[in-house]
Amino acid sequence: MQPVKSFRIGGVSGNVNRIEFDGRLVDYWSPVAPTQRLLIAHDGQNVFDRKTSTRKSTWKMAHSAIRVSQELGITPPAIIAVFHSRSASNPWGRILDLAPQDPFQAGVQPTEANDEIALDDLQGNHYLEQITEEIAPAIADALQMDLNQTNKAIIGSSMGGLASLYALGKRPDFFTTCLALSPHWSAGHEPLVDALIDALPAPGEHRVWMSRGTRGLDKNYRPFQDYADQKMADAGWHEDFVTRVYKNSGHTERSWSKYLDQPMKFWLDSHLPSSGN
Repeated sequence: MQPVKSFRIGGVSGNVNRIEFDGRLVDYWSPVAPTQRLLIAHDGQNVFDRKTSTRKSTWKMAHSAIRVSQELGITPPAIIAVFHSRSASNPWGRILDLAPQDPFQAGVQPTEANDEIALDDLQGNHYLEQITEEIAPAIADALQMDLNQTNKAIIGSSMGGLASLYALGKRPDFFTTCLALSPHWSAGHEPLVDALIDALPAPGEHRVWMSRGTRGLDKNYRPFQDYADQKMADAGWHEDFVTRVYKNSGHTERSWSKYLDQPMKFWLDSHLPSSGN
């Protein structure tokens, strides 16, 4: 874990720290008071820093966490924002990191095939292992958090939404909650839905949020998300599952940030009725 820099963001106390793990950048922020809640976010370049964000707009995730926590009367969670691997020398790094590796390598046919990406090159399992076995433990240690006693959620959008569902299926022992915004079902259609939903733990000990908009790429997700919602219901996911449609919401950080308080509250408020899917 190599420090890179620290910086401030308006409206948030304390510093965001940028560090590097074997070439991967990670930003993290924590409230001043001790916390036993940890949110791990994909596409970390879009979480805190407008200078690294894809569209010069961020999730404003710390602002949301603080706002919701104040409403609930709890200490905000710490937030770890994991950058993807895409770069000039590795243009497909984001897909290699976030594409659910096991389903595609087990036979789910990519519906957005790219001749420059070989299924054998997918890195989703290594990426998840790096998060759970290296990044989170090191940062938790720096923050004097006990990971075994920490409520850990994972959040992502688009390919990050798929990666979040995949993470809960692979590591239900590590994550309590998955927040999947605009999961990019177009990458594999119903077979991908089957693979990710069927791999989730049995309902009862975990929470799952899924949502989509109606504009941009999100408008293409409706049949697949409807199928996912029905599979969740058939599997017995009721009290701990929410699915939402946001009209006129698109496939951008600005759109996701506008309703981020709702999935944030779904995770943080243990008394919140979560039925209504």
